[in-house]
Amino acid sequence: MQFDVVNFVPLAVLIPFFGAAFAFAFYRNQATQKAITIGALIITVVLEIVLLSEVWHGGTHAVQLAGWPAPFGISMVIDRFAALMLVVSSIITLAVLLYAVGQGAAEEKNDSGPVSIFYPTFLILVAGVSNAFLAGDLFNLYVGFEIFLTASYVLLTLGGGEARIRAGVTYVVVSILSSMLFLITIGLMYAATGTVNLADLALKITELDHGTQLMLHVMLLVAFGIKAAVFPLAFWLPDSYPTAPAPVTAVFAGLLTKVGIYAMIRTETLLFPGERINTVLMVVAALTMIVGILGALAQSDIKRMLSFTLISHIGYLVFGLALSSVIGMAATIYYVAHHITIQTTLFLVTGLIERRAGTSNVDKLGGLARISPVLAILFFLPAMNLAGIPPFSGFVGKLGMMQGGIAENTWITWTLVFASVLTSLLTLLAVARIWARGFWRKAEDVEKPERILIQKSLAHARAANKRLLPAAMVAPTALLVAMSLAFTVFAGPLMNFSRAAAQDMYERTPYLEAVLGEDRVDGVRDELVEFTTGYVIDLDTDDDGAAEFAPVRTSLQPDMETDDRGFTRVEIDEQADPAEGGDQ
Repeated sequence: MQFDVVNFVPLAVLIPFFGAAFAFAFYRNQATQKAITIGALIITVVLEIVLLSEVWHGGTHAVQLAGWPAPFGISMVIDRFAALMLVVSSIITLAVLLYAVGQGAAEEKNDSGPVSIFYPTFLILVAGVSNAFLAGDLFNLYVGFEIFLTASYVLLTLGGGEARIRAGVTYVVVSILSSMLFLITIGLMYAATGTVNLADLALKITELDHGTQLMLHVMLLVAFGIKAAVFPLAFWLPDSYPTAPAPVTAVFAGLLTKVGIYAMIRTETLLFPGERINTVLMVVAALTMIVGILGALAQSDIKRMLSFTLISHIGYLVFGLALSSVIGMAATIYYVAHHITIQTTLFLVTGLIERRAGTSNVDKLGGLARISPVLAILFFLPAMNLAGIPPFSGFVGKLGMMQGGIAENTWITWTLVFASVLTSLLTLLAVARIWARGFWRKAEDVEKPERILIQKSLAHARAANKRLLPAAMVAPTALLVAMSLAFTVFAGPLMNFSRAAAQDMYERTPYLEAVLGEDRVDGVRDELVEFTTGYVIDLDTDDDGAAEFAPVRTSLQPDMETDDRGFTRVEIDEQADPAEGGDQ
């Protein structure tokens, strides 16, 4: 029997899931729980890196659980996009866990009862996120959502407190409404097509009338939009996330909203390709960017400010999705991995600020750069990255999206380019205000400083850093800062990888063939041509991804012609009958 590492894809879900059960068995021994949880996450990271290396060159793979063929059984599908999300999310969760251990957030004193549940709950959350990334059908995607949302309810309210309970109730109610809408949509899709398998749906949903398709399309977008916190569905986020402990807030802000974005990208490219509602998505993207960053500028608390910048930068991801071009999608894939890292890092740094200064309110902060140069560096680098200052990875991702918008050359894409630039400038203003007040000005200049900031001498202040900023908290944060810098240093290979991922997603055949088999896809290949129209493609595959647009080796568009720029836009004559040899 030939060994195939792809057969171990389900372990990305099973390792943290059974690790959680094993950790819970030692609920009276937190040291053992800690070791089990860290060990499970390390094994998961190693496994997912191996899977990423496999799909880097090998393309898309599907595993049919229990031997049932698709669409009858449960499919787990890993492609380049899913593998990248798995690796980034697992590294992030491992770093956050190490930070939580250092802070003592998982100790019994922070638990709400005699049974320690932080560690098993954290692993359940990781299992749910991984399941969502690998889900090959809508119902399994729903199950993944519910697994990590249930775990997030517990983590959000762990330790009690009126503010935390109130925020948890808001989060629970909104999440339940979103899940209900998602489940109703799944039921309607099954009633209309007889399947919930994503690959099978991609073929069968085209048989529905346009009105039904549009209704299902909008319902899915609204359900995922609530989870992703796009405007105007993001009202719940700024009041929910900041109340939790720093490590919990960090993993929520960095990761959970991106699962909603992942679901939007997956369903938009696989089930509803084309430009039917792209204008609506572009309007939503612009409003999400502008409203989010204006909300951030109005905040004095760093955690609330970061919550609003989180919303605004979700707008960038919707922008890239709405472009329906390979360069736009490649930039989106790159940017979502970048933003998971940056947003998580900034919330962890905010936890360090709060621990060192006693507050996260910028009006009461001052002198942090002088007191703790290390803390200043840990904030400055990801803050500039978030703002998109060259040459950081935030600039690389935003530039790719703006290139896609400029190439579209319509009034609304130019509006989005302008909104992107404006949002970046306002983000820079927001983080610069934190730097100027919290780090640059002297503590003596603060009107009502926290007592912990006022020390007899600089030597006394820096001596306190050893106690208030333990290495066990600083080291994981520094690891994530280094990871964010790696996105800059290796931007070229990562963008090439993202281009290949975007190519596969827009071509669709790699996913469909992996799940359904080549014979099934060959039978409908002609019908797939129509639904790959409108995508700007660079047919030069010999430039190693150096071209402005992603190289696409497309088997679905054999009749495409390149223009004088070397790019191709497929156009379909809607009056032509493919059966009669109409020009595709």
